[in-house]
Amino acid sequence: MRTLLLLACVSLMASCTNSKVATGKKTAQQNTKASYELVLASEVKWDHLNPKRGDLAPKAGTLWGDRKGNEPTGFLLKPTDGFSSPPHIHNISYRGIVIEGLIHNDDPGAANMWMPAGSFWTQPKGEVHITSAKGTTSLAYIEIEEGPYLVLPADEHFDSGERPVNVDRSNMVWLDASDVKWIDQPETAAMSNGPKVAFLWGKPQVDELNGTLIKLPAGFSGKIVSHGSSFRSVLIKGEPQYQVGGKNDVKILELGSYFASTGGGVHQITSSATSECVFYVRANGAYEIIPAK
Repeated sequence: MRTLLLLACVSLMASCTNSKVATGKKTAQQNTKASYELVLASEVKWDHLNPKRGDLAPKAGTLWGDRKGNEPTGFLLKPTDGFSSPPHIHNISYRGIVIEGLIHNDDPGAANMWMPAGSFWTQPKGEVHITSAKGTTSLAYIEIEEGPYLVLPADEHFDSGERPVNVDRSNMVWLDASDVKWIDQPETAAMSNGPKVAFLWGKPQVDELNGTLIKLPAGFSGKIVSHGSSFRSVLIKGEPQYQVGGKNDVKILELGSYFASTGGGVHQITSSATSECVFYVRANGAYEIIPAK
C-alpha cells in the first residue's frame, strides 16, 4: 500500500530559490519571437481512454502532444461518478493532478484514499493498480513523457524501479516571494496574499524540465514570463482571465483549460476578485511571476 507523502523538496527548493533569473529588459528581448497556444476546456475533443472497454472507460481529451504516438503528451481524464477500474498496468509512467471531484489511485488491495482537487500523484509503469473516482464532475490532468499510452492486463506487471507518490493538497509546500527569488513584488517585502509556488518535480533551471503549481490570489493582475524553450500550463482552480499572446484578445479560462508558449513568452493573467486561481506548470527552464505595479 502506498504511503501518503509530504512533498519533500528541501534540497530542490534550496537549489531553485537562490538563482536569479533574467531582468525585465532581457525578458522583453527574448519574447519577441515567442509562439503561443491556447485550448479552452470547452474546445477539447473527447474519446475513450481505453477503447476496448468503450463507455466503461473514462473519457480522455488531449491538450497537447499525442498519447497514441511516441511523444510527451498532456491530456484531461474524465471518469464517471463511481468509476473503478479493474487492476491493470501501463507501459509508461505518468503524473496526475486532480482538478475536480475525488480520485483514488493505489494498489488493488489498498483502502480508498480519496485525493481532492489540487492533489498530485505519480503512477510508475508496470505497477499493478486501480483508479477510482467520486463526484459527478470528476476531472484530472495526466502527463506522460513518452507514448503510446496503453492500458495492459495486470499479469503483465513488471518492476521499473520507480516508486509511486500520492500528495494530498493539504500536504503541499507553498513558497512565496520571501523564499522564491523569481516571484517579483511591487514593494520590498513579500505580501502574505501574494503569488505562491509549490515544487513537484524536476528543477526550474536552464534546459531542465520541471513541474510546479502556481497559486495566484484573488484580485491578482500581472504576468507569468517564461525564460525557457517551452512553457505549458493547465488551470486547476479558479476562473481567471487570460490575455492571448500579448494581444487584446482576452479569454475567461474554464477548469482544465491549457495555454503554452515556446521560445519564451509573456502570459497576462487576471484572477477573479473573489477567488484565487491555481495552475499546474510544466516548463523547460525557469519563469517569473510579476504582479502589476
